[in-house]
Amino acid sequence: MLPALCLIVAWLGADAPAAVPTPGDQVFQTVADEFLAGYFAFRPQTALELGLHEFDGKLADYSQESLHRERSRLTQFEKRLVELPVDGLSRSVQADRQILLAGLRKAVFEFDSHDIYHRLPTIYPQAVQIDNYLIRDFAPLAERVRSIIAVEKQIPRLLASARANLQPVLGRPIVETSIKVTNGAANFLQDDLPKAIEDLKDQALRTELNEANKIAVRELREYAKWLETERLPKADHRFGLGKEKYARMLSDLELISQSPDAILEFGMKELRREQAVFAETAKQINPTKPPIEVFKAIQEDHPTAESLIPDTARNLEAIRQFVVDRKIASMPSDIRCKVAETPPFRRATSFASMDSPGPFEKGSTEAFYYVTPVEPTWTATAKNEWLTAFNFYTTDVVSIHEAYPGHYMQHLHLNASSASKIRKAFYSYAFVEGWAHYTEQMLLDEGFPGTGDRLRTAKYRLAQSDEALLRLCRLCVSIKMHCDDMTVDEATKFFQDNCYYQEQPARQEAVRGTHDPGYLHYTLGKLMILKLRHDWQQQEGTAYALQRFHDEMLRQGAPPLPLLRQILLKDSKQWNQAL
Repeated sequence: MLPALCLIVAWLGADAPAAVPTPGDQVFQTVADEFLAGYFAFRPQTALELGLHEFDGKLADYSQESLHRERSRLTQFEKRLVELPVDGLSRSVQADRQILLAGLRKAVFEFDSHDIYHRLPTIYPQAVQIDNYLIRDFAPLAERVRSIIAVEKQIPRLLASARANLQPVLGRPIVETSIKVTNGAANFLQDDLPKAIEDLKDQALRTELNEANKIAVRELREYAKWLETERLPKADHRFGLGKEKYARMLSDLELISQSPDAILEFGMKELRREQAVFAETAKQINPTKPPIEVFKAIQEDHPTAESLIPDTARNLEAIRQFVVDRKIASMPSDIRCKVAETPPFRRATSFASMDSPGPFEKGSTEAFYYVTPVEPTWTATAKNEWLTAFNFYTTDVVSIHEAYPGHYMQHLHLNASSASKIRKAFYSYAFVEGWAHYTEQMLLDEGFPGTGDRLRTAKYRLAQSDEALLRLCRLCVSIKMHCDDMTVDEATKFFQDNCYYQEQPARQEAVRGTHDPGYLHYTLGKLMILKLRHDWQQQEGTAYALQRFHDEMLRQGAPPLPLLRQILLKDSKQWNQAL
């Protein structure tokens, strides 16, 4: 076994329980430890994001030999995990086994059904992400810079693999997006990386970084040019997974048994219901104007460029206090996330985002809630347009999603829980984004902002409904694009007609769906959590409390939601009734 793999295996067992409940549990843990060692070795970027630094300075190897080796390894471990006698495992470890299998099958799906290494040119520049080396001071700056240099020196090999792997004919919107992403990565290395390491004192190391950086930038520019000249002219409009593969994405990754058609039918009904909520809420604010005009009017109630960050921070503290006062969920820590301006190298793709440390990060545990400010060079009109998106109502809804009780609170619960390392290493897309999206509506249902001002409360509800309409459109478009051959143009019009977006942002949402079919999980996860809450409340009767439900959910990690039903619900007849 390679020394680095030995380090991972040693880490995995470092703080395991002193005794395991059954001999079967011990057998499972041995298999899991071995699987995870190879899993992180193939995915060093994932290890870094989780806070595991054994592979710092490594870049993914996507050569044909490496891909074949990893695909074979996945097959071997799937067989071993499936053949483990389930009856010999404790209930908790049975759940861990299902979570690990879902994570493994996600990797298999990426190889086979999604075929990302041959169909998605973006995965190659995205593998070069070095944000964590710059934002998190888990090691001295010089040490992190050495890791960046090591990563950059491997970029020529990575992009050579891209040219060898990618199919001759790719989906046009995917190629166009990949060109933008690649040039954006080159711009980041060229313009932003030097600024981010201004405090580096070692001149020799700075010189070495500059040389490696020049080569990396050139390689990325040449890769973007290659996509433009060799793949874009041959590109077509076929990008969909097809109904069979889409259903496999739902069942293998999220344990969802419902068919895409059934989910689409359910989603369309929810879309119509939410549009009625939007219209009725707008009428409460101003019955004389069309709903979209009412929404545009409340967007003018926004902070100034100078007050954007302090206003967001002040309001975030008020949201946190509301969560505490109304007993929405336990607050596992008094440590606040820090509201800060989005770093320049992330501003092109981020409106607002939460950057929490990985669950295994020990050296840099700060959490940042990033808000993207206006740029000084923008015109007055452009600045005002940007700030309207940060109107006080929408910004607070986004803060609920990103921080309290959304992503950051989930992070706090995960860190404080006794969840196994498997539950901390793997997560369900539907759980994570479904939880954050669920909290937007849930907190308003619980009375936020709690002032008693009906007009102000209606404005919050309108902003929340607008966010819900966007995510409902994502669900419908994802299924229609990947199962029913909806085009990007048709998807763009769907967003315009159904969540009232302008053409450019509507097109951006449509294009995202071509390479991220899983973005249906924002709404799907939210709806499954609402159903689980209803069923758990009926089960618990007078013992039910909202805070207790949320605490029980969050201490389990972030497993697929049908599996969470098995964990929380006693009646097995309800386990498959996720919607």
